Order: sequence, then structure tokens, then C-alpha cells
Amino acid sequence: MRNRALFQVTDNDPARWNMILNNMINLKEGVGSEGVEIELVAYGPGIHMLKADSPVKHRIADAVKSGVHVNACQNTMNGMKLSPADMQPEIGYVPSGVVEVMKKQQQGWAYIRS
Repeated sequence: MRNRALFQVTDNDPARWNMILNNMINLKEGVGSEGVEIELVAYGPGIHMLKADSPVKHRIADAVKSGVHVNACQNTMNGMKLSPADMQPEIGYVPSGVVEVMKKQQQGWAYIRS
């Protein structure tokens, strides 16, 4: 069975995001050669940390370069009148953060609420 972890983030707090990004690094190092597939889904207030002017934008870019899938909820973006032009260029998108979390859990992903 493959190691797969889903991080759900709804906080607009750089300190929490840095902790979560550190947890992802620790997870990758902890499983070592087994490897792990990691996805982060941000919605609600957490979406602000994925904007182009985010204080953690460099760490998110590094996470994406390391293979982490970082996704923003399009429902939240629509509600906040945000477009992909407002966001970091490296990230991806899911139609609904809540639905993404549900689907990944149904597929057996480890769910980490940070």
C-alpha cells in the first residue's frame, strides 16, 4: 500500500502554515525510501496563504518543487472574488475543498487536519 497523506488547511496564519510545511518535510523524511504522496487542500481563510503575495509563498513553491500537490478550493476563490491571476503560479485547483477531502478519505488517504 502506498503512503498517501492529505493535509487540510483552513487557517490564514503564516505560523501555522510554516508548521504544516515542516510537518510535510518530516513526513517525507520519516517514510524515507518508501516515499509518500502528499496533497494539501486549502479553503476558507486558508486560501489567503496561497495568494501571490503570501508571506509563505517561497516555502509553498519549494513544497511544490519537492512533489507536494498544493490545491486551492475554487468555491472559496469564487466567494472571495479571486482568480488564478491572484494566486501563486505553482499551485493547482480543486472545485471544492470539502469534496476533495471526502474523496481522498474514501480512497484511503491519511487525513491530517492541521
